[in-house]
Amino acid sequence: MKTTIFAGIAALGAIIGTTVHAQEVTLRVHHFLSADAPIQKGVLEPWEKTVEEQSGGRIDVQLFPSMQLGGKPPQLYDQARDGVVDISWTLLGYTPGRFPLSEVFELPFMSGTATQTTTALQEFQAKYLGDELKDVHPLLIHAPAAYKFHTKDKPVGKMADLAGLKIRAPSRTMTDGLNALGATAVGMPVPEVPQALTTGVIDGAVIPWEVFGSLRIESVTRDHTEFGMENGGLSTSVMALVMNRAKYDALPDDLKKIIDDNSGAALAALRSQVLQALRHAHAI
Repeated sequence: MKTTIFAGIAALGAIIGTTVHAQEVTLRVHHFLSADAPIQKGVLEPWEKTVEEQSGGRIDVQLFPSMQLGGKPPQLYDQARDGVVDISWTLLGYTPGRFPLSEVFELPFMSGTATQTTTALQEFQAKYLGDELKDVHPLLIHAPAAYKFHTKDKPVGKMADLAGLKIRAPSRTMTDGLNALGATAVGMPVPEVPQALTTGVIDGAVIPWEVFGSLRIESVTRDHTEFGMENGGLSTSVMALVMNRAKYDALPDDLKKIIDDNSGAALAALRSQVLQALRHAHAI
């Protein structure tokens, strides 16, 4: 009987030991869009699956959309920096003046397609953004599809149509640009846009098609304006998927390699596939 008991204890110990080893690292990923947004369905969920499979289950990725872990979208970068979360996805322009070098990509009418701009950002990051991003470990710096005008009651067909309109702006650069074009820019994170449109705080917003569906913008706007250029948009923003630097540095080398192999250009390619699929739906 004693032999049986001891054998059972030993077997249980082996199972527990295996389980602990199997989930060696947990990575909590926090972002501001909903669980059905393209960034989660098309990028973060495939990334989660790949990283977990390649690590043999030693990395457990947990996704938290819609600010489920608390805070506001402008706090996401600092949440990753400070270790409140392990990884966050955010828009650098939500903290005006903090990332001045990246703001050059937000200048009106300067961006190409999302894929073109993201490719340029990969090179720009390697050469110039090391200091601005030194407090985190960047996984992907990228651009969304170009911004379009979406308005409630008044279509924007020419510059004069912007006069007097309160238009949501995503960043300091876009705020300056919209004011220069005659609109009254109102800065706010994109999750606040539907409510602001409903209550009349704003008359319209500049956002890309890719977040249009997840925010249900079609239910609160009537008119949508693109521009006569390849990317069809007014401007873009710089998005960042960043990891807590201490968390990354603490990983064993083999797990670091898995993260590295699924970051940067590899993750940008996955992002491009998502945009290509959306292009057929919204002509972005």
